Order: sequence, then structure tokens, then C-alpha cells
Amino acid sequence: MRSVYPAAVLCLALASLGAQLACAQSAPAAAPAAPAPAPPGAAKAAPPDTGSDAAERHAKRTACLQDAKAKKLYGPDKTAYIKNCVSAG
Repeated sequence: MRSVYPAAVLCLALASLGAQLACAQSAPAAAPAAPAPAPPGAAKAAPPDTGSDAAERHAKRTACLQDAKAKKLYGPDKTAYIKNCVSAG
């Protein structure tokens, strides 16, 4: 006797795919607003450097995680340690 689970999984997968396609087609595409042109002679501001900030936070959190592992912390103690460690730097 064959199992009906593979057929049921296939039907559910196809139904979810169809629903995603229907939602994607019915949603109106919002055009991003163009920034207002700067007046002539105005100095251009430097673009924000968000990539390095995220990289620094990631490096700090990774170092804190390694410290917590070396100290063999777990559970709420580990969470509190990481939160304090990241906010201290």
C-alpha cells in the first residue's frame, strides 16, 4: 500500500507557490520617491558609512560570544554577559 504523504506534500507546495505568485502579481509596485535635487552650489554630504558600523558590531558580538564560551557561561548568565559586553564597547 502506497503512502499518500508525498502527494499531499506536493499539493501543499504547489498551493503555497500559487498563492505567492498571486500575491506578488496583485500587489502594486510602489515606485521609490526620488530625492529632491539640491540647490546649485550646495555642498554634498558624505554618504553614511553603515557597512563598517555593522561590521564593527558583528566583530564585537563575536568576541563577546567567544569570551562567554571560554568562561563556560550558558542560559540567562550568557545572555546577560553578552548584552553587557556588547554595550560596554
